[in-house]
Formats: sequence, structure tokens, C-alpha cells
Amino acid sequence: VQQRLLPGETPQLGAATLQEVVKRLSEKNGIGIRSFRILDSKESGFFRKVSIHIDFNPTNSMLSLGQFIYDIENHERGLMISEMDLIIFNPRMPTQLQGSLVVSGLMKGTPTAKEKGKEG
Repeated sequence: VQQRLLPGETPQLGAATLQEVVKRLSEKNGIGIRSFRILDSKESGFFRKVSIHIDFNPTNSMLSLGQFIYDIENHERGLMISEMDLIIFNPRMPTQLQGSLVVSGLMKGTPTAKEKGKEG
């Protein structure tokens, strides 16, 4: 399980790692990223969910976009896409597609005071 978590002690470091992974995968698949935005992290028991919102440039290749999404969902760090918004410019000739994704990963959470008391 530890190997599937994002590394880092803070949500900012986890988000930076997540951003770097998504950037590498987008370059591998020829998907141009227009912007990244780090979202607020959420504590969930022993884990912290770190998310980034990305906007990608118009693409002509559904195959490349499909492979990009596949690579994110099947990454060794256990990444997930929690939101996807796609726009087709011309529905009669759907040759260009752009949109946004929210990509999330888990990192080790910070124990609460109650959990710390159980450890000591």
C-alpha cells in the first residue's frame, strides 16, 4: 500500500509530485496541458487525498487522450480521475476535443490527537 501513496510530508509536496507525474504522462501521450491548479487536500482516516485540476489544450487524437486517461488510472501511484469535463467544438465534425480533469492521489495522512494518544 505504501508504494501506491504519493511521497512527501506535506500536501504541497504530494501535489507537486502529482503534477509532475501528470505532466510526464501528458508529454508521453502528446496532450498539451494549458494549466494546473492545486486543490485543497482532504483528510480521510489514515490517508490524505491530494487533487489537482488540469485544463488541456484541444487535441485531434481520441486515441492519445484515451491512452493519457488510461495511463493516469493505471499509474503505479494509484492515481484516480474524480472529475472529467470534455468539450467538442463542432458536434457535426467532432475532430477537436478539449477539457479538464481532476486527478487525485493518496498520501499518508497526519494522525489526529486521538490517534496519537492510542500510539503512545
